Amino acid sequence: MARYIGPKDKLSRREGFDLFSVGSKLNRLNVPPGMHGRKGFQISSQYGKQLREKQKVKRIYGVLEKQFRRYVAEALKQKGNTGEALLSFLERRLDNVVYRLGFVPSRPAARQLVSHRHVLVNGKKVNIPSYRVSEGETITLTKKGLEIPVVKQILNSSDFVKIKCPSWVVREGVFGKIVSNPKREDIPEFIREQDIVEFYSR
Repeated sequence: MARYIGPKDKLSRREGFDLFSVGSKLNRLNVPPGMHGRKGFQISSQYGKQLREKQKVKRIYGVLEKQFRRYVAEALKQKGNTGEALLSFLERRLDNVVYRLGFVPSRPAARQLVSHRHVLVNGKKVNIPSYRVSEGETITLTKKGLEIPVVKQILNSSDFVKIKCPSWVVREGVFGKIVSNPKREDIPEFIREQDIVEFYSR
């Protein structure tokens, strides 16, 4: 199961966006990576802007190029808005759903939780982060997963009940249920999905 294991702050600095929910721990977000820092004033071409947007979304959801291309190809076959279909596929990844439910502080942490078989879908263990959830399915954590220090700290904090879930999932305690497919307005991250579609349509 391929995943990026290199320096994460470097990627966030490249995109000018906190890709991994690091928060205040991320330093120099406005300074590009590289030993010489910012190299004067540069104007990106249309291709450059599309490339950066594609790279940003790939890294937000923790998807590598080959798998991302498959998502785009599948979205192109769907009726309606291709960009919204692409984002819907990404949002319905199991690791993203665990993150959206607020059980963990970041998507990489959610991916690890899934990979280590701590997540139950309809009562059965699923260890595939890219598993696509469907309407009506329930998601919760195993007993062992609930005892993980980071998870336990989040669930026991007073802020847990304040974590707002998107409208397409409902959370009751440590149980989540998929009630519909995600809509564009449910995604809080600033994403220009049309740039991604145009990048792959060249």
